[in-house]
Amino acid sequence: MERLALVRAITLKKDNHYQALVGKEGGLWLVLPQTFMNASGRAVQMLAGFFKIPPEEILVVHDELDFAPGTARLKQGGGIAGHNGLKDISQRLGTHDYWRLRIGVGRPNGDSGADYVLEKPPAEEREAIEGAIARALEHVPLMLEGDLQGAMQKLHSEDKPVVKKAEAPKTEAKKAEPKKAESKKAEAKKAAPKEEKKPGLLKGLLKGLTGSKK
Repeated sequence: MERLALVRAITLKKDNHYQALVGKEGGLWLVLPQTFMNASGRAVQMLAGFFKIPPEEILVVHDELDFAPGTARLKQGGGIAGHNGLKDISQRLGTHDYWRLRIGVGRPNGDSGADYVLEKPPAEEREAIEGAIARALEHVPLMLEGDLQGAMQKLHSEDKPVVKKAEAPKTEAKKAEPKKAESKKAEAKKAAPKEEKKPGLLKGLLKGLTGSKK
């Protein structure tokens, strides 16, 4: 939202009535809620209700865990996939039939989604996310003309997702197994007696083997 405001030279000002940062350019309203995520719909409902803006003319921009970094997708309606912000907006508008611009951030390897989206992404992923936002901004003029289907087709053909690197599995240090006490000493191996020309003379070879069993 801030990037769009910057590109179009729109000033976002704090509005306590909407509990949001609000900016306007002609018929375009930018609303950045300053409430908790699960209360995002309050500002959307109040502004849309006062200015008679129908759901099909509302575009909600949000992060998307199910898409890899570098992906940007447009769609109208559909489920909310457990996203608390979308849940509140849908409940307050009484419909899911608004447009969404979904910016892929990838799924966390272990952290919860709520904590993950607040963390700073690795440099490669951040670059991919910034690139996806930049590509989406290029198609804002088409969106403002009402051709969201055309913008959607162009945007989806330009995806440059980054494969998220999986964390190396943590391996536990192997504990040294206690050496087993030997129950018996290795028996000495006796060499087979050699036959000698002189009777009564025998030579034997004894090799003692000792050690620990592993």
